[in-house]
This record gives sequence, C-alpha cells and structure tokens, in this order.
Amino acid sequence: MQFRQKALSRLQSPEELDLPVRFARPQGRLVLGVTIVVMAVAAYWALTGSVSSKLTAGGILTRAEGSYLLQSPVSGQVTQVLAREGQVLRAGAPLLKVRTEQGYRAVRAVEGGRVTSLVAKTGAVVTTGADVATVERMRDPGEPLVAMVYVSGGSGAGISPGARVDLTVQSAPQEQYGVLRGKVKAVGRAPQSGQQIAGFLGNPQLAAQFTKGGDPVPVLVELERSAATKSGYRWSSADGPPFRIDSPTPVTGAVHLTAERPVDWLLP
Repeated sequence: MQFRQKALSRLQSPEELDLPVRFARPQGRLVLGVTIVVMAVAAYWALTGSVSSKLTAGGILTRAEGSYLLQSPVSGQVTQVLAREGQVLRAGAPLLKVRTEQGYRAVRAVEGGRVTSLVAKTGAVVTTGADVATVERMRDPGEPLVAMVYVSGGSGAGISPGARVDLTVQSAPQEQYGVLRGKVKAVGRAPQSGQQIAGFLGNPQLAAQFTKGGDPVPVLVELERSAATKSGYRWSSADGPPFRIDSPTPVTGAVHLTAERPVDWLLP
C-alpha cells in the first residue's frame, strides 16, 4: 500500500525540466583537460620526435689488413731470436734461427709487417707448423689504426656506414680520459666463424672470445684523427691519454644506431 502511494505521488508531480543538469564536476573537467593536453603532446612527439639507441659489443684495435700467425716450416731448436716485438719487418726478413738435422735454417716473415708477439724463445724446441710469432700486416709504419667490433649476428642489419661509435679503450680508463671517437666504415655482409676471425686477427684466443655467443658480424670502425692529442686520435675529453695507443688493444664499442620516430613502432 505504501509503495502504491509513492508511485501515485510521482505520477501526479510535474517533471522537473527547469532544473539545471550538472554534466561534470570542476575536478573532472580539470582531469579531462590535462588528459587531452598529455595525449596531444604524446601524439606530437610520436610524429616529430626521435629515439636513438646504442649497440654495445667487444672489439680490438688493429690495422686494416689484420695480422697472421707465423708458423715454423722446420723442426729443431731455436738458437737465436733475430727480431723483437714491435719491430717492423719486410717480407722475407728472418725472425728466428733454428738448428735442424740438416743444418741451420731461418724462419722468415711471410708478409711485411710489425711483430706484435714472439712465442718462440732461444733454446725452445719447435716443430713443423708450430706458431712462433704474430705479425701485423702493415705497408707503412704510419698507417692509422682501426677498430674491429664484433656484434651479434642479428644486430648487423641495424648498423649503417657513417654511424658514430664510442670506443672504451682498455688501456685508457674512461673515467679519466673519456672514449675514443670513430665512425662505421663498413659492415660485414654475413657472420664470421671463429676460424675466419682467427685468420684475420692472427689470434685464436680472441676469436674464441668474440664467438662465445655465436658467429658475429664484423664492423670496421675508422678512428677520427686529431693533431691535438698525444695519441693522434680524437677523444671525448680534450686531450685524451698522454700516451700513444697501439694494437692489439681490446676495446668496447658503442655504436649509435639510426634514430627512429616513435610512430614507426606502431606501423607494420
């Protein structure tokens, strides 16, 4: 009965059409306005802004033509070491003198270059095919260094020639001297095996290190020159290290990838 009386009273009362209707509270309008502004700024940034990233990988300072392992063509005892590490030799120059059953024989450089390591010592016994030295191929003693950076196989496609590269040099602490500046000169067309890398660097141990995560793509980095630094190359600091850098020196390369627009991430 009570419910019926309430229903009848509502039917008899006129509609309150003249009362104002409140669509949103002031606080709601503020939140809506802020949301619209944020969305507009985000849309503008997505269309006109850019996002850059870096790809970091290990590498080494070397010469553009790489190095080779010099192996003994004879078996015998080393009686004399005729070269020293750091010495530049012409093709055919003797490095070792070995006493064999047929007499004394010299182990000679196959190609001209700089001796970066000597394995054989006086008195050591070598066998045919044994590694005795590493020689860095070099036509001119003043030939500049380059960096070979080995990136994972799937990352090479994102690197383009001319990209900036920051190189952290192991022998020059970054906190003190900054990073070495360079630019990508060439990117390998395909991943290289450990054997290929060892053949270029003349160092199987380094090759094994660079292929731990699979066959990498080699990236050739040209170092930027500077007459104002002791090393002869440009650094992020004003002077760089107060000494020359040489090969082979381990580095870590940070390759600046091509900047992308955020809107490209949403497009197929």
